[in-house]
Amino acid sequence: MKTQYLKRNIDKILLEWSQEKPPDRKPLLLRGARQVGKSSALRQLGKQFKHFIEINFDENKEVRSFFESSLAPEEICQQLALYYHTPIIPGETLLFLDEIQSCQPALAKLRYFYEKYASLHVVAAGSLLEFALEEIPSFGVGRIRSLFMYPFGFDEFLTAFNEEALCEAFKTASPEKPLAEPIHQQLLGRLKIFLICGGMPEAVSQYVRKRDLLNGELILTDLLTILKTDFAKYRKRTPLLLLNEVFESVMHQTEGKFVYERVAPGTPSMAVRQAIELLIMAGLVHPVTHTAANGVPLGAEKNVKYRRMIPCDTGLFLHTLGLRSEILPATDFSAINRGSLVEIFTGLELLKAASCYMPQELFCWQRSANPNSSKSNAQVDFVIQKGSGIIPIEVKSGTQGSMQSLRLFMKEKNIDRGVRTSLENFGRYENIDIYPLYAIGNIVRI
Repeated sequence: MKTQYLKRNIDKILLEWSQEKPPDRKPLLLRGARQVGKSSALRQLGKQFKHFIEINFDENKEVRSFFESSLAPEEICQQLALYYHTPIIPGETLLFLDEIQSCQPALAKLRYFYEKYASLHVVAAGSLLEFALEEIPSFGVGRIRSLFMYPFGFDEFLTAFNEEALCEAFKTASPEKPLAEPIHQQLLGRLKIFLICGGMPEAVSQYVRKRDLLNGELILTDLLTILKTDFAKYRKRTPLLLLNEVFESVMHQTEGKFVYERVAPGTPSMAVRQAIELLIMAGLVHPVTHTAANGVPLGAEKNVKYRRMIPCDTGLFLHTLGLRSEILPATDFSAINRGSLVEIFTGLELLKAASCYMPQELFCWQRSANPNSSKSNAQVDFVIQKGSGIIPIEVKSGTQGSMQSLRLFMKEKNIDRGVRTSLENFGRYENIDIYPLYAIGNIVRI
């Protein structure tokens, strides 16, 4: 049975790209982790064209020879048209190069489609692109447009259920204009389901069709198996066993600083660091890095010695830890893995709501107590840049809690606006805006 395509936010961006004219339109490279829906989104875009050719370099290895030759892009397309029995006509054909990381000559030639055959619509996707791009010394800067894709966000999850009205309700609400309490409670109920299901397209699609969270366990097991099988592709850089141990450790070390020494006792920390960097490059792990946050850009004062690590999906996280069944009856999430679940969700939503035209970084702020100083421990869960300003975000797993660290940070950095996200409805406490967890992406979008 053919699976129904579920709309994604990136669809609009892809359509706008297809309607641009050269030289504004460049070959498009869709980047992101495995199984986040890149290929499906580009196939959906292909329906806008009279002709569509999809080349999967993992499956069609013989096609690689067309790109390994010294032929110009137009000549390559003539051969592809014969091979696939499909016309390649500028303006009428979309050429889709999938798993392009498996054919480095094709990846290197993308720039020449812009320079010598700009009238043709060319898109490409891959899941380990960062590894392949490292090996291309001068990859088409200014000649190729990259878009970055993640699993479903909460707004996309609602859209999958035709609940656009609920989605619009929280996107247009604000601390000055909170939601009606029954609507807020309804959204919290949907949030619980989303946390359990997660945003991986296959898991979302399964739940949309069957409304069965128990069956979703099998889907998540399969997804984890696929992701871990991919680790074998990294083994030239890092042993397979260590990658598995690091990935598992990320799932268990989501609260507080990630401690490399806890991963595999006896393994050099440098090897563990290399493994975590590979997982970050693959999009399976996202670091939240300390910044002094004295100004923008936040990355100018980051300190990679203090990093939290969050996995790429809440569904995979809860499934790995066996916590999925504990979410539904919970009135707050503070008892579930000590609240790190909501920090993971918040970080992921901030990534998904940000611009897809550039890779995003997550930042936090922390201060360890100095025995010789009167200053105490303090931590702000996330710090984001908004225009030329800085917004600190404190995450709470329930509806109550002190905001001492947030206020301290705002005073020290002379910041007049802070944000707390929790299970509360929209509101405001003096100069701190309250956003419900499900609406935290509003801060990035507005």
